[in-house]
Amino acid sequence: MSSIKQQKLSDVITDRLEAMILDGSFVAGVKLPAERVLATQFNVSRPSLREAIQNLQAKGLVERKQGGGTFVSAKLNANMTEPLLALIAQRPETQFDLLEFRHALEGMAAFYSALRGQPEDYKQLQAALSGLDAMVPTADKAEEAQVLGEFYLIMAQASHNIVLQHVMRSMKGMLIENIQRNLQMLAVNPEACNEIALQRASIVAAIVQQNPQQARRASNIHLAFIEETLLNINQRDSRVQRVLRRIETNPS
Repeated sequence: MSSIKQQKLSDVITDRLEAMILDGSFVAGVKLPAERVLATQFNVSRPSLREAIQNLQAKGLVERKQGGGTFVSAKLNANMTEPLLALIAQRPETQFDLLEFRHALEGMAAFYSALRGQPEDYKQLQAALSGLDAMVPTADKAEEAQVLGEFYLIMAQASHNIVLQHVMRSMKGMLIENIQRNLQMLAVNPEACNEIALQRASIVAAIVQQNPQQARRASNIHLAFIEETLLNINQRDSRVQRVLRRIETNPS
């Protein structure tokens, strides 16, 4: 019988650090704790820890800066989102494609948050919702988009699905950009904005009540309403532009 090969300690540490990057304990661009802190945390020697960090560096997961420490690679998110951000910037109609994609992501986040979220997750989600409700209607849309982006990330974290969390974090910049554009368009329709706020509250209520089906349904209704409202605004603006062109070409 062949003997079972024992895993090197540095490989074990590498696996644990990779898991912490995946689950969001260490996000793209963040500085890792000092070697002595990590060595104490994992109860290992510093040479073993150093070898594990070298493994991560070889995989492109971390970057070492001379005299500045070790950082999770900022390129982890940039590689996925930068081409898409450029595409959306050039072709505004792809905003609706992203809205459709959000149906799947946020519906899944709502479903699994309700299914296996913990009390502390629900407290964070309710606090994020309260922060949104406290924002005045005239608040800067860029700031409001940032707060909304954090709200959806908290919902993803409450799902306890590592892949979903990673995808949502990777798309954070693109998500916030999409939300900001939507908010700027929706500003012309205060009634719709009020309805959207009520819909978000319904999503959180279903999650806290641990009703996965209702949470996903509420999320889908929420995004479908946003999409329909934006389409109506676009159509109205197109009609206005056509009227203005007629007036310009046929002055009285």
